[in-house]
Amino acid sequence: MLTVLSVFALTISAAHAEPESEARSNDAPVVAISTTMGSFSVELYPQHAPVTVANFLQYVEQGFYNDVIFHRVMEGFVIQAGGFNAQREERETGQSVKNESIAGPNNDRGTLAMARTSHPDSARAQFYINLKDNNFLNSHNTTPGYTVFGKVISGLAVVDKISAVKTTDLGGPFAAIPLEPVIILNAQRVSRNSDNDPAQR
Repeated sequence: MLTVLSVFALTISAAHAEPESEARSNDAPVVAISTTMGSFSVELYPQHAPVTVANFLQYVEQGFYNDVIFHRVMEGFVIQAGGFNAQREERETGQSVKNESIAGPNNDRGTLAMARTSHPDSARAQFYINLKDNNFLNSHNTTPGYTVFGKVISGLAVVDKISAVKTTDLGGPFAAIPLEPVIILNAQRVSRNSDNDPAQR
């Protein structure tokens, strides 16, 4: 079973290349994520993490994230999804991907990043959203951190709403699982400012 992002990751921080607003372009991928608690949209950073972005989009296009839960919700830290359905059954994933955190964007509030085991190149499908600036998850010099590959660009209030739900400890990857399942109903790539983006409605 994939080990999820650990609170006890290496406490490391460094100056990273911050995604500049002007770096955004009309062709930057945008994914709309609809949940049982509302919708939000994320813009992806292929210029910083091309392998990670391609991997995430492949799962999106396959419908992999539909009907998966946010299985780890830690207010003031992260919300995490991409591994289990509402019955807490693990989703089968493809191969792991290369860590692209070195000199990448920081794990700042609202950013989207890949969960992994203690091995840097072990990320597969699970992702998390930072609820605050989590500097200790960043890389340091040549020591890998956790790869940031996008950012919430609309619906951050929904992310905060999810982060505030009551949780319980069922052990293992479910040490902070919501009492009432928070389910991703649909994740799909959309055009920027598209009418198909539920977070824009």
